[in-house]
Amino acid sequence: MSLTTDWRPALRAWAQRDGVTWIYLFKLLAAAFLTYWVALRLELPQPSTALVTVFIVMQPQSGPVIAKSAWRLLGTLLGLVVVITLIALFGQHSDVFLGCLALWVGLCCGLSARYRNFQAYAFVLTGYTAAIVGVPALAHPQDVYLSAVWRAVEIGLAVICSGVVSAVIFPQSSRTALRATIGKRLGLFAGFAADSLQGRLASSDFAQHNRRLVAEAVGLENLRSVTVFEDPLTHLRSGRLSRLNSEFMQCTTRFNALYQQLERLRHEAPAAWQALQPALAGLVALLEDYRDTPLDSASAAPLAERLERLAADTAVRLQHLPATACQQDLDTAAELLTGLIAELHDYAQTHASLASHYHPREQWAVGFTPRTNLWVCAASGLRGFITVALAATFWLATAWPSGVSLMISAAAGISLTASTPNPWRAGVQMGLGVVLSSLFGFVEYFFVYPHIDGFPLLCFVLAPALLFGGFLTTRMSTMGIGLGFLITFASGSIPANLTVYNPSGFINDCLANIIAFGLCAVAGAVILPTNAPWAWRHLQRDLRRQVGFAVQGSLKHLRQRFESRTRDVLQHASTLSAARPQVQQQMLEWALSVQDVGHAVVQLREQGGVPAEVGQTLTRLFDRPNPAHHQQALGALDQALAQQPAQPRAAYLHFIRSALLNPRSPLACL
Repeated sequence: MSLTTDWRPALRAWAQRDGVTWIYLFKLLAAAFLTYWVALRLELPQPSTALVTVFIVMQPQSGPVIAKSAWRLLGTLLGLVVVITLIALFGQHSDVFLGCLALWVGLCCGLSARYRNFQAYAFVLTGYTAAIVGVPALAHPQDVYLSAVWRAVEIGLAVICSGVVSAVIFPQSSRTALRATIGKRLGLFAGFAADSLQGRLASSDFAQHNRRLVAEAVGLENLRSVTVFEDPLTHLRSGRLSRLNSEFMQCTTRFNALYQQLERLRHEAPAAWQALQPALAGLVALLEDYRDTPLDSASAAPLAERLERLAADTAVRLQHLPATACQQDLDTAAELLTGLIAELHDYAQTHASLASHYHPREQWAVGFTPRTNLWVCAASGLRGFITVALAATFWLATAWPSGVSLMISAAAGISLTASTPNPWRAGVQMGLGVVLSSLFGFVEYFFVYPHIDGFPLLCFVLAPALLFGGFLTTRMSTMGIGLGFLITFASGSIPANLTVYNPSGFINDCLANIIAFGLCAVAGAVILPTNAPWAWRHLQRDLRRQVGFAVQGSLKHLRQRFESRTRDVLQHASTLSAARPQVQQQMLEWALSVQDVGHAVVQLREQGGVPAEVGQTLTRLFDRPNPAHHQQALGALDQALAQQPAQPRAAYLHFIRSALLNPRSPLACL
């Protein structure tokens, strides 16, 4: 093999893998140096605040940059209003002010854990902006308003510079990623569904695919929510994109129900399963044709027409099914098959409507808003309050001159780690970043800066450190280290308009930062850690209670709200239990059971209502699973079926009963 054939493929692979990373790092440096230069020219008092903002809001794609910038501005302004109010009320009483500040940071930490999207970022900023402005202002309360104005100007400057650089220099649009995700979605699902229906997929692979579909549903909604900030065409289609995501979730839930019913037939009634195969053949053929095939709005219209013909053909075939001993099982599978084809048809129609700027299907009022368990939020809030209160107590007791840095870093660290899946790990990583930035900063500040002159040379000596920190943020395993490095390096090691060379003060501030982030890490490990069994139990109960929501919730948009809530809880629980595969598997088993039963309950409610006794016993069973409640639910279902309800109500009642008896369900262990 020649040398040419050796290195060229490797070079192409490297370019495809790391090219976007290096473009992002170049843009990060460009935004940082542009912001820094403008801040120095305008003689802003703290250019470091603007630089910290750049390092936090910059992302490889412009959509997240704009979204984070908007929420950062909003959170900053709210934090400034709060700190001005607190200083006005308690500026002469440091202990009372710091206590109120700890309560406010704790509240913001809880709210940032509650909303797991860019709204969470606004609450993070609201919390530690109050500390950044308020703690230094305690020495001079009369200057707090001017200080607040300067912070707003510095952050606004960083937001503008970051947005301009992200949009102008090698722009990377979120719209491209959104279109690619939507385009490949149906093809991946078609392959998964075809393999499942033909028995070519192991049960472990089936669970893995379901977990991936849940993550994609949540991820697509997050991607849509940031893309609407940067792309007006996406904004015009925002309702249809949300609808498309919701309809896809309904398709996957319906498919899971059909698959579970077919598996029961295959094991318990082979004759009925065999009789259904001709009706399934058309769907399987369609899925095979679209396996791993990208779908755009132009090709979605023919798909919708084909699904319409398939629905008519399947209805004819189902009418000619032979009678079997398990007729009710067969009727239930037929109803689920018909519903799946109808929901795939709705999905294809919505996908085809994306070709138009305006379309009636845009009218969609159901959003996907993540909500975290209140106990998990309360734990994050308590952790934030205790951390800031301990730092304030230490400062008041010792009168340490670097207590200001301790308070600011403690508030920032606990706010940034509040909504992370593992606060302990995030705190440790950011603490390591602080240690590295202290070493880099000491060398730069006292051995490099005195020997250079002019802004170009300053940028030249800063670039290696900033590239190092930026590169760490591009890897999931070192993201916390990079963020901690960049934040503390920018805030403590980059010259301001009035540079003061104070080695002892610099070292004390570095120690304060290290202690603060160490305190955040310890708090994340000791004070109700969110990746502990207590949190999983609460989230599992939230997941099970979605059946009660399906029984009792408002019927308006109930299907869509049930689908999004179930997947949101499962995705959050899976994230928190990332290091525990057994916990993830148990959560997924409960999710499949909840989706099966909840989906059937919603269908019953849309067709006239759930029998009162059935609804009560199902709610009780999933709220507190035990053998007695299990038997009560089965008895209520048997009684409802004995009244011989008409189809398709009988099919869904029978499906619920089968789901409760499914040997692969966690209810089978009761």
